[in-house]
Amino acid sequence: MGATPAGARPVGAGTRAGTIPFMKSQPPWPPVPPMEMPPARTVRVADRGEFFLRDTGGDGPPVMLLHGWMASADLNWAGAYRDLQAAGYRVLAIDHRGHARGLRPVAPLRLVDCAADAAAVLRELELTPATIVGYSMGGAVAQLLGRDHPDVAAGVVLSGTAQHWQDRRTHRSFRAMGALGLALALAPRMLWRAGLGRSGIRDTQNGAWIHSELLRHSARDIAEAGRELGRFDSRPWLSTLTPPVAVVVTTRDDLVSPRKQRQLAQAAGAPVFEADCNHMEVVARGKVFNPPLLEAIAAVSRERDARAA
Repeated sequence: MGATPAGARPVGAGTRAGTIPFMKSQPPWPPVPPMEMPPARTVRVADRGEFFLRDTGGDGPPVMLLHGWMASADLNWAGAYRDLQAAGYRVLAIDHRGHARGLRPVAPLRLVDCAADAAAVLRELELTPATIVGYSMGGAVAQLLGRDHPDVAAGVVLSGTAQHWQDRRTHRSFRAMGALGLALALAPRMLWRAGLGRSGIRDTQNGAWIHSELLRHSARDIAEAGRELGRFDSRPWLSTLTPPVAVVVTTRDDLVSPRKQRQLAQAAGAPVFEADCNHMEVVARGKVFNPPLLEAIAAVSRERDARAA
């Protein structure tokens, strides 16, 4: 439920009926990112562990980006790094535990711990309060961070996310996470390759990089994150968040419906900004997604200043 960089196309686009665009068994390309990423760093937090982080540096207002399920900081936010930095922000993006280069604790993955990880990293770097931006699963983590660590959040921007995934169809899907975890543990290359094919990601340099990023994930933690999303429900407490909130609705979203995103905004009392893209296009269509994202970040900053006046 995270975003996918450029190269994703609708299933079946440019193929014969009944076929799936599929990566070959041995891509000839090395897993080179499609663009220059911000500098990488490891942040050690004494009571939690070591965390992988993208960090543009600088003295601008800090913005922490939280990625979606089955994604990584780079897979979700590669298309936004440059525009956010150009707007004057210090951009940070963490890999959640169990995802890509994220923490690998012995304990089961919990979204509240992902929120605490991001908060702990910001405190360690003395960059609080920061604007917290969460996409998809990262939106659930951002809501928890705003609830449990309000001192860390100057504002919360949510996109492609919801208050819950308790509807019957989605909840039933998340109950199958045990089978997903086992399959990914036994045949990760084949499973991720098949998933990329169904998403329309081609046998290209970019496809090889995406596949490489997905192979970094922990099968056990990916499955547990899916269970956590099935358990997540912020409806009892979302309206009590103290940091200002804004919502960027992905208006053609095929995974988290725009209706659920607008319900989220209404419950949080948040202004709505619209991006004309679907769930997996926020990187490939950065020119569409990034302007409303920047407007939402500016909106929570103005609201925080107004409250402090």
